Order: sequence, then C-alpha cells, then structure tokens
Amino acid sequence: MHTPPETPETVSDTVTHPARGRWHPAWSVAAVGFVALLGAAAFRSVPGVLMDPLHEEFGWSHGTIGAAVSLNLLLYGLISPFAAALMDRFGIRRVVACALLLVATGSGLTVFMTQAWQLVLTWGLLVGVGVGSMSMPFVATITGRWFVRQRGLVTGVLTAAGATGQLIFLPLVSALAHDHGWRLPSLIVAGAALAVVPLVLLFIRDYPSDVGVLAYGARPGSSVGVRTAPLGGAGRAVTVLVRVARTPGFWLLAGGFAVCGASTNGLVGTHFVSAAHDHGMPSTTAAGLLAVVGVFDVAGTIFSGWLTDRVDPRYLLLAYYTLRGLSLLILPSLFAPGTEPSMWVFIIFYGLDWIATVPPTVVLCRELFGDDGPVAFGWVFASHQIGSAVAATGAGVIRDVQGSYDLAWYLAGGLCGVAALMSILVRRSRAASTA
Repeated sequence: MHTPPETPETVSDTVTHPARGRWHPAWSVAAVGFVALLGAAAFRSVPGVLMDPLHEEFGWSHGTIGAAVSLNLLLYGLISPFAAALMDRFGIRRVVACALLLVATGSGLTVFMTQAWQLVLTWGLLVGVGVGSMSMPFVATITGRWFVRQRGLVTGVLTAAGATGQLIFLPLVSALAHDHGWRLPSLIVAGAALAVVPLVLLFIRDYPSDVGVLAYGARPGSSVGVRTAPLGGAGRAVTVLVRVARTPGFWLLAGGFAVCGASTNGLVGTHFVSAAHDHGMPSTTAAGLLAVVGVFDVAGTIFSGWLTDRVDPRYLLLAYYTLRGLSLLILPSLFAPGTEPSMWVFIIFYGLDWIATVPPTVVLCRELFGDDGPVAFGWVFASHQIGSAVAATGAGVIRDVQGSYDLAWYLAGGLCGVAALMSILVRRSRAASTA
C-alpha cells in the first residue's frame, strides 16, 4: 500500500506552518521520544550485565539466564508491530506511558525473585512487552508523522538513543551490581521508567494537526501528519503482515535484520561481558567497553541517517553487514585480560556499525510499503529480535557445552555475509531509485 497523493483537500484549514524562527513542536516530540527510547534500550540491556551476579547468587546456568534474556529480546521485536498499530488506534502517548509502567513493574518485582521462572516472568515477559512497545517502530511512527525534511537524520538520532541509554546505564549498573548487588540496579531501572511517564504525557502529541501545524518540512496541502480515522488497532498488524509477506523485498529485509539482531543485541550485547570475563578481563572493564560502543554508535547511527538521505540505502546495508562480519571473525583473537589497542580498534569500529542499519532499513520499508511502512518495519524489526533471541540462547548453550564463545563469533560473522547479499537484492521502485 502506497501513500495517497497529497492534495490540499486532505488537509484541515486549521493546519499551518509555525512562524519563521519559532520552535516547531516536532522537535519537542522527537526530544521526549529520544528520552523514552534511551530508557527502553537501557532497561533492555541490563540483564546482560547482571548475568554473572545472578549466576553466582542462584547458580543458574548461562543458558537458563540467556533464555530469560531471549524472551525479552523476542518480545522486544514481536510486540513492536502490534504497538505500532495500537499507536494508530489509541495514540502514541497512551501506548508509551503504559509501556513504561510495565517496565517499572517488571524491574521492581525482580528484587523478590528466588527461582529462574520468576526471572523469565519479570525481565523476560513484563520488561520485554514494555520495551517492545517503545522499540524501533516507535521511531518510524514519530518520523513518519512529524517530519518530511530531515527524516533520515532524525531517524538516525532517535535510533542512536539506544546507544546513549547503553552509554549511561551499563557502567552504572555494572558498578552498582559489583558494589551493592544486582537488586539496587533493578530498583533504579524501575524508578527511571516511572520518571519518564510525566514527560510523555506532557509533551508528546499524536499528530502535528492536533496542535494546528504541518509536519516539519511539509509543503502546504500535504497530508503528512494530519490525523486520520483509527485504522483497526492490533488487528491491523496482522493484516499488514499478510499483505507485505507477499513481496520478496519484505523477506530480504527481514532476513538481513534477523542477522543484524543476532550479531548485536543477541550476541555482543548479551554475552560480550561474560566472554571477556572468561579471558580474565574484569566485568566492570568489559561493561565499560560496551559503553564505548554506545558512544561511537551515536555518531555512527546519526551519520548513517545523514547518508540515508543521500545514498542508495541498499549499498549502505551491503557495506555495514560486510564490515561487521569481518570484525566478528577476528574478535576471538582480541580477547585478553587487559584492553589491548587491537580491542580498542574493534570497539570503535563495531560501535560505528552497531545499529547504523536502522535508518536505511526504515527508509526502504517506507518506500516499499507506503503508509503501512511503520507497521511493516515493526515486523522486520520482529525478525531482528528473533535473531537476537536465537543468538542469546544459542551462544549461552555454546558456552556451556564448549567452555568458549568462539564458535558463536564465527557463525555470526558468516551470517553477516549472507545479510549483505540479501540487502543488495532488494528491488527499489523506479521513482525511489531515481530520486
């Protein structure tokens, strides 16, 4: 389904451009969205840092803890297309506020757990549903409604919120868990989630037309950002999936994004600290390296958004996946008790490439599926998290069986080569490719 022609008749007479020099409300929505996404990514990444403390206190295996993380990652993706559809039906504010409350509940309840199934229920189910409702389709919804000009750049900035959340929370959580046990970080996550709720309710609006303005950069008469009738709620997610699943482009994007998730959140995000610890590196040092990944991810993802406005997104994906795969193949030889220069090179490079794949993938979904783009991207992102979940559990099992993560790094590197090939095979529309 493609975006209908934009005509003056589709736009309310009350929708105007803000006066020159005035702050456009799109930037307020983007700023609060950044904070919510920052929190969601930070909350989701916490279990990876707590893996060793939980193992030491309860004796749970890496595979058992990885299973809870896998459910979190799986729901982070599978909930997202339904969340995107519910945002169309009930509004962004309501969905995001409820999601934050779920995260606070799940994280807060972990301090009472004594058995592994309770970890699955709290960090896996409740936090997974919560963060899944604030995942990358939330980015596509904001940028699709509120921005015409600089859409790719804003997509990159909002996507980078995940890296910034990792940057802020991972060293803090690791240090707190080391000094005070893992329960205090869980309570801090719950409090942080609650603190964001008032910001969402006060500053986020669902459509530019709700406050009497056009989307940022929209031409007079544009229908972008104008409130329309609700489109069927969660059932629309299934309808869109049935429609887009008939196109090869969807499966190529979904397959590539599954590898993206496996090679980032599922493998590196979940197991890097534990793998580094296996080679004698202190957990706090390894968590600090992941934080540095977050620093460079901010720059890499914003730059990727800027490039996406100017370069064929398929070529960007080809480059990102190829270079990522090569870096993973050499990672096992870089682990050491200390941080050698070669490890710093990997961390900087991997940070620049971490989620640089998101802006070009969002743009391709918009081109291929029009108004269904945010929900279609929700399903593509679901494949990302399926890949993450498989890698989180699979790498833990490999570690338990072989005593080493080496095979997991090699498999992920090879799969990145497959993702690069799939990306270049996506067929763009003639209008998009000549724009």
